[in-house]
Amino acid sequence: MWLGLVELLASLAPGENTPVIMKSSINQALGRREFLKRATQAAAIISVPAGMAPRVMPLIARAAEERPPAGPRASYHVDGQIHVNELGKPEGKPLTQGHMDFKPSWSKTGNLLVCFRRIKDDPDTLKWKSAIFVINVDGTGFHQLSDGTRTDFNPTWTRDGLNTPIWNRKNDKTGGFYVMQSKVGGKPGEEVAITDESFHTWAHSCLMDGGILVNSYHPTLGWGVFLMTRRAGAKPLYEHIQCELVPRGQLHRVSVSPSEKKVCFEFLRGHKSPRGIGSVLTISMNHEDE
Repeated sequence: MWLGLVELLASLAPGENTPVIMKSSINQALGRREFLKRATQAAAIISVPAGMAPRVMPLIARAAEERPPAGPRASYHVDGQIHVNELGKPEGKPLTQGHMDFKPSWSKTGNLLVCFRRIKDDPDTLKWKSAIFVINVDGTGFHQLSDGTRTDFNPTWTRDGLNTPIWNRKNDKTGGFYVMQSKVGGKPGEEVAITDESFHTWAHSCLMDGGILVNSYHPTLGWGVFLMTRRAGAKPLYEHIQCELVPRGQLHRVSVSPSEKKVCFEFLRGHKSPRGIGSVLTISMNHEDE
């Protein structure tokens, strides 16, 4: 059962030996339409930060004419098409058509999306074949980062200033996932693994200090939610995140706010496999939260 957004007041910058502690409150269950409605209402009072690209304006305009300020925008997928839209305005032309594209994630620089495209369908989602791609928010610059022969899901971006796309790739031998990375302008075959392929790690969202929020079945630390930090010349450091909800269920689709003071995620009661629950429309908000 999808319980909608859960907001956490969190500290996501612990010391090496300090667990992250979260306090939470669960909202009432939200349907997709109600979620979109509330997201639009909430975003209507938030201004776009300085430096973000304004919406496209006519090429010919009077020099003295003032341009109205652009409102907050969202990227999302509907019926396999990627959209970028100003909240509260009529839906415009999709960025992609004729494919089944999912899970757009907005770069911190504000000009790029990373998504995945289903290449081969199957009733079992874990048997899909998919390709990761990057596209500009105006629909130009499409290029694939993986070749579509593997199961690649849920890409996101690092926030450490490098603007690196990362995603989750299925290990066909174990059935678990590990984390891959590439680069803007990269080509299929250039991607590299940044976590050990021998045990499951699923990346959700990144932090400005280079940390990555993950679910993992670590060989010594066991199952849990971790703050993973990559280290030069050494294996990544996994730090357990303590949360009162963990014993009661699973945290999925975790997204850290730009300020890194809040987290929203999907909470699934119980610890059974989430397969077969059904898809959730994903929205990536292109604004600060303060």
